[in-house]
Amino acid sequence: MKVVNLVFQVFSLLVILIFLIYFLTGFDSAFEADQNCHSYLSSYDNLSGNYGCDHDTETHQWILYESNNNKEPAKIIKKFRYKFL
Repeated sequence: MKVVNLVFQVFSLLVILIFLIYFLTGFDSAFEADQNCHSYLSSYDNLSGNYGCDHDTETHQWILYESNNNKEPAKIIKKFRYKFL
């Protein structure tokens, strides 16, 4: 019985930690994440137009990326996650 109780306590602690990490990190809204992405974007020399910000609705984040003209995948520079709930 003590082992089951210990496993339950460890599992509960992990769930609480995951929720705390989720709610204490990230931006409060998509607008804030968007503003920060474009703020970082303005610090890059974007004369060639290779840098951009894009909204990923599946993962609830804005992504700052650098694209190539070579048909290669874009390089992700920074992700700006926002809270969905």
